[in-house]
Amino acid sequence: MEYLRERVRNGEVMYGIGANLGSSLTVEMIGASGFDWTWIDLEHGTQDYSELIHQMQAASIHHAPAVVRIAWNEAPRFKRVLDLGAAGIMVPYVTSAEEAEQAAKAMRYPPEGIRGVAKFNRACGFGQDFSRYFSEANRNLLTVVQLETTRSVRNAAEIAAVDGVDVLFIGPLDLSVSMGMADNYEHPEFLEAMDRVAQACKAHGKAAGILVPKPDYLEGWIAKGFTFLVVGSDGGCVASGLKSIAATCKKFKR
Repeated sequence: MEYLRERVRNGEVMYGIGANLGSSLTVEMIGASGFDWTWIDLEHGTQDYSELIHQMQAASIHHAPAVVRIAWNEAPRFKRVLDLGAAGIMVPYVTSAEEAEQAAKAMRYPPEGIRGVAKFNRACGFGQDFSRYFSEANRNLLTVVQLETTRSVRNAAEIAAVDGVDVLFIGPLDLSVSMGMADNYEHPEFLEAMDRVAQACKAHGKAAGILVPKPDYLEGWIAKGFTFLVVGSDGGCVASGLKSIAATCKKFKR
């Protein structure tokens, strides 16, 4: 297992690309391109568990460990993904400290949490590495909770104070919709919400994360204190690349 938690908690700026096409090949490309981590999306992505196992294997090749966004904050979803060898889990739509505590417990074996224990899975080397994994998983797996609503932002300080939560991660589109300003990431109220989350993270020793809609925002958002960053997706990269090539070709059409 390759972990990310220590680097993230130490404030290192970490870049990831989203994998939502269900392809192990694009996950392999993400790692080969030099990104720090891979964000595999089971909430809005096209993949399911049958594709996830191949994506997890591909993420291991070039040392870009997988953080998997599950579809909802339910304990069975955590253990299945963790047993496949995820370095962390991102939990969508967390709005309160109680929901954050639920996520933190689902990430951990007893007595700290409620994760079910099994030996013969990929994370444990199919039984060959169980003792080591069992001894280190609770302190090394990364717990990321997503703040996607105005209620989440109001409760950011309480969420950041939850033991076992490592990253508060803004979903910018959902949050902007919740605020009544869809896709407007330069609105003063949106920027204020970002600051509130970043300040809560700083006060409690957690990392602030966000999906960056376009590269122009990157420098300013890092300056605000955001260090755990998703900077694109495989689907977006393929679509924009194809569109650019098609536009060039059309210039020479007769």
